[in-house]
Amino acid sequence: MEFTHFNEEGRARMVDVSDKDITARVAEARGTIVMKPDTIDLIRSMKIEKGDVLAVAQVAGIMAAKRTSDLIPMCHPVMTTGIDIDFTVQENSIDVRARVKTVERTGVEMEALTAVSVACLTIYDMCKAVDRGMRIGDIRLTYKSGGKSGEYRGE
Repeated sequence: MEFTHFNEEGRARMVDVSDKDITARVAEARGTIVMKPDTIDLIRSMKIEKGDVLAVAQVAGIMAAKRTSDLIPMCHPVMTTGIDIDFTVQENSIDVRARVKTVERTGVEMEALTAVSVACLTIYDMCKAVDRGMRIGDIRLTYKSGGKSGEYRGE
């Protein structure tokens, strides 16, 4: 397999997707933010001073997915047709899942990964006053479909 983001001189380029078929594409990503159980309790009871942590993180993740090409230099701007983010609150962590859809010439893997990353960062930002030791990690692509390469299932 070769890298496609380099031209003949070895310099960065945006891949030309003009000849790709327009297909329905879906990507799902996941990540986790680990924190103290007391912080989880504050989130659940809506006692974080900055407000509803998960509602704000959800909106932040959606907004980030829509702006991914502004953040990742060789990422194509993609018209998303759907973005969904959900949270599974555990005893000492929150699992974040983002699912992004489009009908385009290129996939939305980066949009899903960006949504998860920014949702986790938003949770950190909203809770840092009570828990600076939170850890964000295990951000990964768990599913993608559409396009020439077909379906991928992670985990």
